[in-house]
Amino acid sequence: MAAFRDIARRINSVKNTHKTTRAMEMVAAARLRRAQARIEALRPYAERMIELTHEVAKHTEGGEQFPLLKVHEEEKRVGIVMLTGDRGLAGAFNANILRRAIELHDRIRAEGKEVAWIVIGKKGVGTMRFRGYELTDSVQGITDRPKYTDAEAIAHQIVKFYEAGGLDRVYLVYNHFKSPMEQVVTEQVILPLGEEVVTTEPEAEGEHRIEGDFIYEPSANAILHELLPSYVDTTIYRALLESTASEHGARMTAMRSASENAEEMIEKLTLSMNKARQASITQEILEVVAGAEALG
Repeated sequence: MAAFRDIARRINSVKNTHKTTRAMEMVAAARLRRAQARIEALRPYAERMIELTHEVAKHTEGGEQFPLLKVHEEEKRVGIVMLTGDRGLAGAFNANILRRAIELHDRIRAEGKEVAWIVIGKKGVGTMRFRGYELTDSVQGITDRPKYTDAEAIAHQIVKFYEAGGLDRVYLVYNHFKSPMEQVVTEQVILPLGEEVVTTEPEAEGEHRIEGDFIYEPSANAILHELLPSYVDTTIYRALLESTASEHGARMTAMRSASENAEEMIEKLTLSMNKARQASITQEILEVVAGAEALG
């Protein structure tokens, strides 16, 4: 009977775990739907911003006067902006980002350059500090529902470092959302913007393109001065939303897998409990029969 009671306790424990994982799966699914809606709402604005920046850049003169377009002749210090989550229980979501960012760090260091870490998310901040990395800047508590003002604050700090010469190149490492089952670790250069803004065309299919001749008031140069920081803001905000959706998708998938494993374990434990009950009943019958034979 002791074995029977132990199995029953384990079943109750697994059932409680199953309730928790199912609840977390449902919460993650609801948050994922909201995160996807925010990405879809941002996409037209982001594409229009990219298109407008490209168009204005074509009509400017003296590209060297724009610090964010200027490629530093000698790269001594490279920034890595790493986007992780504030919470765990999301499968390999945070581990994949950390692995890619550290690989990038090692490649940069192998080239003899210094690395400055800018880490977003409690998981990334905690892990990097535990491993002994010095962080130039860190942001926590925004990844569940990032706001545009959060992206602006992060971008402002990065732009300030870059314009002052404290950074010569800046990488952004984050999870790009494709589906709840698939997140792609993405490594993107966000500064300098020169080659990307001046030569790269928008990639969206079927989009309305800006065409025709325009008179810029104030000048195209003045407009581009205002657009470039907003371009960085939007790039980081889009990455934050992608990362948030990826985290919720990864957590939903992980909790669904945990729930399915719990259900499978409950079935196996129930079968074991029934076998233990049957063995106990059989043993009692045998004892009764043996006692009757002894008396009679």
